[in-house]
Amino acid sequence: MVSSPRPAAWLQCGRFRLSLARPLVMGVVNLTPDSFSGDGLGGEPSAALRHAERLLDEGADMLDVGAESSRPGAAPIADDEELRRLGPVVDRLVRWGVPISIDTCKPRVMRAMLDAGADMINDILAFRAPGAVEAVASGQAALCVMHMRGSPQSMQADPRYGDVVADVRAFLHERVESLLARGIARERLVADPGFGFGKRLPHNLELLKDLADFADLHVPVLVGMSRKSMLGQMTGRPVGERSAATVAAGLVAVLAGATLVRVHEAAPMRDALAVLAALRSMEQEKRGSNS
Repeated sequence: MVSSPRPAAWLQCGRFRLSLARPLVMGVVNLTPDSFSGDGLGGEPSAALRHAERLLDEGADMLDVGAESSRPGAAPIADDEELRRLGPVVDRLVRWGVPISIDTCKPRVMRAMLDAGADMINDILAFRAPGAVEAVASGQAALCVMHMRGSPQSMQADPRYGDVVADVRAFLHERVESLLARGIARERLVADPGFGFGKRLPHNLELLKDLADFADLHVPVLVGMSRKSMLGQMTGRPVGERSAATVAAGLVAVLAGATLVRVHEAAPMRDALAVLAALRSMEQEKRGSNS
């Protein structure tokens, strides 16, 4: 009942070598003024730092900081504006001794944040922008490649797939192999199937049902379903009332082999994972006593 595909053992994440013996919780720090989830902190560094501290107190293992909205229909912002929002917050967070991921698709922003001490780049474009690979190739930062059909402006305009699981897996396989070919160590790579990014509810459900198929990428799998419209469609709940659905979806993903779960609230996810860990520990003890 609680078995899952065997994950990678560890992730090289900038200053940190993260054990993946248990799933990791990634807490979202959203610096946009127009977040779909209602948690955008805009240009308020002090509020962002308080929110980050709360996520860590709740048990988040790492923080994912973003300053440009990727909600459906969102317009891109200039590099300078993204850096203006990120700079004061990231400068403080990197001193806290926890892994800091930056959610960006801009090579200039990637390089500046890595120079500032960030440990991971989480790119919805999967490092396909000109200059992106060059911006991140050196050093030890973790790199998350995500699948998205189209762009945030167009991704939900009637997305279609022949076989969504096969299509997404093939895309992520190509991106992983491309980065490996550029000399980037496998231990630095993470793959994200991109729930809600150019997918309708049936596509998202197929991906969640067959998430174990992504084990053959041989890199950790990150999932981000927190508060998304797919959960609202299933539950009928508004965005602010999707905590239980977020936890349920995260647990299903972990049971299928996901090793990083990106969430807006860390405590409910950590508690659910603690229950799962207790069950797994009991099963291991039983197997050990019977061997």
